[in-house]
Amino acid sequence: MSISANWNYPTAIKFGAGRVKELPDHARALGMARPLLVTDKALATLPITQNALALLAAAGLGGEVFSDVRSNPTGEDLEAGIAAYRAGAHDGVIAFGGGSGLDLGKLIAFAAHQTRPIWDFEDVGDWWTRADSSAIAPILAVPTTAGTGSEVGRAGVITDAKAHVKKVIFHPKMMPGIVICDPALTIGMPPVITAGTGLDAFAHCLEAFCAPSYHPLAEGIALEGMRLVKEYLPRAYKTPTDIEARGHMMSAAAMGATAFQKGLGAIHALSHPIGALYNTHHGMTNAVVMPAVLQANRSGIEQKIKRLAAYLDIAGGFDGFLGFVRKLSAELEVPNNLSAFGVPRDEFDRIVAMSLEDPTAGGNPLPLTPELASKMLAAAFGD
Repeated sequence: MSISANWNYPTAIKFGAGRVKELPDHARALGMARPLLVTDKALATLPITQNALALLAAAGLGGEVFSDVRSNPTGEDLEAGIAAYRAGAHDGVIAFGGGSGLDLGKLIAFAAHQTRPIWDFEDVGDWWTRADSSAIAPILAVPTTAGTGSEVGRAGVITDAKAHVKKVIFHPKMMPGIVICDPALTIGMPPVITAGTGLDAFAHCLEAFCAPSYHPLAEGIALEGMRLVKEYLPRAYKTPTDIEARGHMMSAAAMGATAFQKGLGAIHALSHPIGALYNTHHGMTNAVVMPAVLQANRSGIEQKIKRLAAYLDIAGGFDGFLGFVRKLSAELEVPNNLSAFGVPRDEFDRIVAMSLEDPTAGGNPLPLTPELASKMLAAAFGD
């Protein structure tokens, strides 16, 4: 066999309802004596966050928080977080929240003691080797949504606000040392966030499964991740207190992020610039463009989707699966197209051009040409 590949898998995960109470012990296990808890503005005052801070304070680990984090974090957010980290003489980060809090927390731990600007570590070639790995602070991740899977990722997404471009910053040591996956923390999510984050997890699994690179381990994880979303996302959406459904969705989110080391594709290549330009919710944007990308990629993925449909017990092969995706989106009240989502039509060419430059474009099953990206985007607008 002539194939060669490099495979990596996640970190220590402490899974189970109520396990957030172990937060101080795991922070100490990573060598933290004065951690900074990083979360977003919406979460900062909620009981789940205040409880986490109280646990830290009671254990003598302080209780400082940084929450100036937008839904699509920017370089300015990162600079403010680094300033807070340094001012407090912190020795580690607890990244607490959804994708924005998790990503920015990891980036603060990574960049606080580097001497180069963050953009020098974009996920391009071996740029990550420019970093001083010994200066990266320990990270403990506590997800409070079930979507991005950033808790098991070696990268963070951040927006260059001047260029309106989302960039992926990568380093192997950005992987959190310990993750607490407590599904009870996700019970308070509003239905729209439950839907958007859950569909983000589904998009991660789907694109990883369809990516052309060789990684059968990731494909197997992606398959089971999609089954969990199919069975449990509608339950979590309809019954927010369904702890079983919440737990399986939290697993699916981590599985998606584990699987997508195999690759992502045009769903993300299109949603990244749309999110950077118009501040749309990432998971919901993925859901809006998903049917258009599936249809345009059909010639490169039809046989794989037939196998996927069979595993998910969906009749009708590719067409049956596409119908399932559309029905699920409708059930979760996803907008029908990008115009309904508030994205203006007049920057069509700009979005296409940016999608071609996105680092996820290379994982699309078919080469993402200007013609193919235009076809996908037009369909996502309902043309």
